[in-house]
Amino acid sequence: MATGDGGQAAKGCGGLCAEGIGFDITMAFQPIVDGASGTIFAHEALVRGTEGQGAGWVLGQVTDANRYAFDQACRVKAIELAAALGVAERLSVNFLPNAVYQPETCIRATLGAARRTGFPIDRILFEVTEAERVDDVAHLRRILTEYKRQGFTTAIDDFGAGFSGLNLLADYQPDFVKIDMQLTRNIHTDRIRRTIVGSILAVCREIGVNAIAEGIETVEEGRTLLEMGVGLMQGYFFAKPSFEAVTREVRGLDALAA
Repeated sequence: MATGDGGQAAKGCGGLCAEGIGFDITMAFQPIVDGASGTIFAHEALVRGTEGQGAGWVLGQVTDANRYAFDQACRVKAIELAAALGVAERLSVNFLPNAVYQPETCIRATLGAARRTGFPIDRILFEVTEAERVDDVAHLRRILTEYKRQGFTTAIDDFGAGFSGLNLLADYQPDFVKIDMQLTRNIHTDRIRRTIVGSILAVCREIGVNAIAEGIETVEEGRTLLEMGVGLMQGYFFAKPSFEAVTREVRGLDALAA
């Protein structure tokens, strides 16, 4: 998609890209796998520039003035592209909590895109990153509660890396927490990391929250986490993000059980 083709860009992003944020976006998709069953559980939509620019470049274009429109455009683009690619698994969509004002209003574009494309609402998973500072935690809790009421599933991303994960978990129990890659890196050789992750998993089991391990890069990390009871995983060991495409077959699942 050419960045100068304003009409095409607006159509591809639900009319939000060219006019609302001033630049065009698209998505790459990275699978989340179920190591226990050897299947793909979900695909996470990761924002990209239309010429392949990474998320860092894209986020560098986001300002206070276009943050809300950018957040809305990302949701719509992720759903539209996932539907066009025939995604049958869950779709994981990141959102910017500081861009959401009234959740019942902000969700309308998402609901509209899902209905227009026929993508089931109960297969959309909203991730909020713990790494983004949120001063109004009560407001974030209202956002997540409204999303769950509407039929979406929710997750705290980068759990253990940021500002308010445990406090948020105490006030609101999402469907999933995604354990940050800094805690899973070399977990097979690091007793401290195993202890910390084990404690997180114990809490999750006690309150009925599922865990997803991020940043898996080696079979040893995957095997260790599987032995600890983490079935859902994501990382380069299985597949890198695919630009405007979804991975149908992932590497390494057989190796986990070997």
